[in-house]
Amino acid sequence: MHCPFCRNSDTKVLDSRVAEDGGSIRRRRACLGCEQRFTTVEQMQLTVLKRSGATEPFNREKAVAGARKACKGRPVTQDQLACLGQQVEDALRALGSAEIPAHQVGLAILTPLRELDEVAYLRFASVYRSFESAADFEAEIALLRLDREAAALAAGPGSHAACGGTVGGSGKDAERATSATTG
Repeated sequence: MHCPFCRNSDTKVLDSRVAEDGGSIRRRRACLGCEQRFTTVEQMQLTVLKRSGATEPFNREKAVAGARKACKGRPVTQDQLACLGQQVEDALRALGSAEIPAHQVGLAILTPLRELDEVAYLRFASVYRSFESAADFEAEIALLRLDREAAALAAGPGSHAACGGTVGGSGKDAERATSATTG
């Protein structure tokens, strides 16, 4: 570890503590050259195990880039995509494994993307899960509707969700979902 003040490579660890989330270690260090003190944070390196058997470091931007393609033309901001990237990385770290199968990365993207924008979710899921026909889309849309109805029931009367409000959807989407289930 190089001192950030004098670039000396001779440093001494004074204190080490595991962060609250358990995913990183905070170390208080002292430079033996200039005697300045500084803090370092060490995080577990996530690696992705590809289908070919090769491994590569997890790249949050790569995960966000895939979601960004699915969100093209949708009302999703860069800040929302950045938050999605953080949620994906947090979910992967929560698994507690340093090596994550590539398939697991895709699954970690699906959940926050579904909450962010249902159309983008369907786009991503169609590629990720290799939809082959309109029936695959219909089945996934039916699941989305069931989940929406369950959320509305759980939220109770008078809540926004019970009135057909959805993340990434419009009032017309709610009307269509209601008319499809009632008529």
